[in-house]
Amino acid sequence: MIENKFKIRTEPSKRNSSTQPSATTSNGSSMFSGLEKRLKLESYFEEGFPVQYLPKILFVMALGLIYISNTHYAEKTVRRINSIQAEVEDLRADYTTLKADLMFASKQSEVARKVQPLGLKESLTPPYKIEVEEGEY
Repeated sequence: MIENKFKIRTEPSKRNSSTQPSATTSNGSSMFSGLEKRLKLESYFEEGFPVQYLPKILFVMALGLIYISNTHYAEKTVRRINSIQAEVEDLRADYTTLKADLMFASKQSEVARKVQPLGLKESLTPPYKIEVEEGEY
């Protein structure tokens, strides 16, 4: 059986170094170390954690959490609105279909056809008006 063996490379290939993105700047240091040197963050933490900044840090963190939760709530509301709009469109289509069916079923010819098995027929004589005299009722 063949065993896996490690290849020993004497020089790094140029092709591998150009295809991999690096987080280093042109002078060889990383972006974050350059930022740390410019802002001199080490001077803030030389004597321990600065407690006087703790309320401000907590306030900013609370604002961040409120912002994130508000974004999630807004996205959830938008999804709910979209689903309700789709449901309204379905209900509107159902309403239109039912309305058309009822309009067709309530036509005089359709009503006459449906009551014919019951022995009811359309009246061929027009209706007449019943008049009641003043003292009669």
